[in-house]
Amino acid sequence: MMNKGKTIFSQIMKFLPAYEFQRSVLKYGGEYKVKEFSCLEQFYVMAFAQIAYRESLRDTVTCLGVLGPRLYHMGIRNKPSLNNLSHANMTRDWRIFAEVAQVLICRARKLHEDEQISEELEQAVYALDSTTIDLCLSLFRWARFRKRKGAIKLHTLMEVKSSMPTVIYITDGKVHDMNMLDILELEPGAIYIMDRGYVDFRRLYQFCLDCAFFVIRAKRNLRYHVVKKRRACRKDGIISDQVIHLHGYYQKRHYPTVLRRIKYWDREKKKRLVFLTNNFNLPAKTIAFLYRCRWRIEIFFKWIKQNLRIKTFFGTTENAVKTQIWIAICVYAMVFIMQKELGIDKSAYEILQILNLTLFEKESLKEMLLSVNASKNESGSCKQLLLFN
Repeated sequence: MMNKGKTIFSQIMKFLPAYEFQRSVLKYGGEYKVKEFSCLEQFYVMAFAQIAYRESLRDTVTCLGVLGPRLYHMGIRNKPSLNNLSHANMTRDWRIFAEVAQVLICRARKLHEDEQISEELEQAVYALDSTTIDLCLSLFRWARFRKRKGAIKLHTLMEVKSSMPTVIYITDGKVHDMNMLDILELEPGAIYIMDRGYVDFRRLYQFCLDCAFFVIRAKRNLRYHVVKKRRACRKDGIISDQVIHLHGYYQKRHYPTVLRRIKYWDREKKKRLVFLTNNFNLPAKTIAFLYRCRWRIEIFFKWIKQNLRIKTFFGTTENAVKTQIWIAICVYAMVFIMQKELGIDKSAYEILQILNLTLFEKESLKEMLLSVNASKNESGSCKQLLLFN
């Protein structure tokens, strides 16, 4: 049972790994020549902005400024100002918060160690995709996308089983999705699900060399010839299951071995889909099911955009933007860990809504979340996307 004398915000911050945080601060010199406003206080302030739905730096500082002595009970010893918070976001290395986020993500993934996506799947399954966040080019000159438009991309590798991002690369909007395949460290035996924007046979062949598997949608202009036809079950929506060899000089040179081509009819969307994979052992129905699991990463992108502050940024420098995004990911992972470890039978959206209004209450975090019972009618009529059930 947590100490009821502590505020809800302080109890939330207990999920932050203190030792790993300080180790990252020392590693990147986050507090070199810093006399006031530590990196931990910076994290607390930015995490407060995420949970309390603050829209700007000035909004956050103004709200914290009226708390007075209660700031000390939040773990913030020095009253934040617009200048020191802005300077901290601009100068302190964003990798401090990225490494802390990775620690939280690993902790969250362990909560799903005993779960399975399907009885036929024992290996890890990942979904790879990206999302674009539009920016004003006149303010974010480093984030060029088009001639008169700025943007950044969040290239994300998500573990499907836990719905947790394991790798996130933040680039300007011009970087193509398939470039991420060059820097991705493939896990032997794992399955990677991708959309057709990642079709590049030279890069896909690297999966074969690294003993990893991919499931990807085929482009319409794919040139190939059929080597072998496999049995297809029409009841499962499988139109055809073929072993193919690519045509064309460069395609054959870049991917010299055979591929598996599966044509699938999606009854729900009334749409025909064609998949390519280098996995010849799993049933065709399972391959189609795996691609449907890719939708979880789309839900993840929509969820963080709707519930966290990653579309409006508190600073214009690249370091400030990355700092804010990684702290948002930390909050995302902390809410998820809190939900699992405390046994809260509520969605992450509901938890954030409750925390938003009770950050300065002094009662047990678990008892407070369990005492709030949303009616089934309210949860059923809500149009908000639910990432965790």
